Amino acid sequence: MKLREIATALDLQVQAAAGKLDVEVTGGYASDLLSCVLAKAQKGNIWVTLQAHPNIVAVASLLDLAGIVITEGRKPEPDTVEKANEKGVPILTTPHATFTLVGELAKLGVVGVD
Repeated sequence: MKLREIATALDLQVQAAAGKLDVEVTGGYASDLLSCVLAKAQKGNIWVTLQAHPNIVAVASLLDLAGIVITEGRKPEPDTVEKANEKGVPILTTPHATFTLVGELAKLGVVGVD
């Protein structure tokens, strides 16, 4: 499933790298600890977090993730948006809690990383 399809299905708001939404999502990972994401997330995953600082872009770029979804109505910091646009890392937002969003991703067939 493409990131664009997920964004549409879940009414996610694109905050950065809108031109990079046609990437294939290979699975999903949810964590707010960057070290856990670095250890477990895999190329092409969609990452769900409530973090909104620029370091999330560095992690997503390093791992070649499909995109980042920031939950709980939080918005990425301006520096984060700028860095994401430069690196081509899509950032999307939702008012929903991480738990709720992960459940909705699972309903769409996005599998988690064990």
